[in-house]
Amino acid sequence: MLIPITRETFEQMIPLVATSDQYKYYWGKPDDFLRRLLISVVGVVVVFILKTALPEWLSLLDFMAAVVIGLYWLWGPIYLATRRNQECRRYKYSGFWRGKVLDVYVTEELIGKEETVNKQGELVIVENRERRLNLEIGDETGFSTALQVPLQRAHRVIRPGDIAEMVVMSNREDMSRFSKLSDVFLSDYDLWVSDYPFLRRDTFVDVSRRLKKQQRRSRGR
Repeated sequence: MLIPITRETFEQMIPLVATSDQYKYYWGKPDDFLRRLLISVVGVVVVFILKTALPEWLSLLDFMAAVVIGLYWLWGPIYLATRRNQECRRYKYSGFWRGKVLDVYVTEELIGKEETVNKQGELVIVENRERRLNLEIGDETGFSTALQVPLQRAHRVIRPGDIAEMVVMSNREDMSRFSKLSDVFLSDYDLWVSDYPFLRRDTFVDVSRRLKKQQRRSRGR
């Protein structure tokens, strides 16, 4: 079941600036932090090298540039998440979609390859694989979609028939085709299924409850 939502409600659920969950996502692992830190250090060094070739009246600008670049390790995740939010907010139309889990299964996917040398000095290609959860979700209208995310322990409870809710986005006014899907909320378990936390989740849950109340009132009339 698809329920259209206002632009204001949509922008509350997908805010312009990164949420805390999105910041944590892009903060990443220690390797990601070290990569950003290296960029910050190299950037500051480049600024100070260029400073020697620039006139003195630009010294304040040089200092400001060094501060901004030097703090890239801190604000980088905010920038990446905010840019991703903006990509979602470019869609003209959105809706609240409620369906059911049609199927759930686990697969093992190839996520990368690495070259290494074994004890005999031979070049060996090692495949990096990851177990992933696959969800097929559909509704009474016949529309269905599939979602694949990294497998977590909490996913063990998911069963066919569970209620699944999400935000859908499209550039078509009639919403006949969805261009993008948000993370999935399984209200039976208060469980989120996603690779990336698109939504401001507390706001989404509030909207879900409000829509359910409105539907109950409509049926009671």
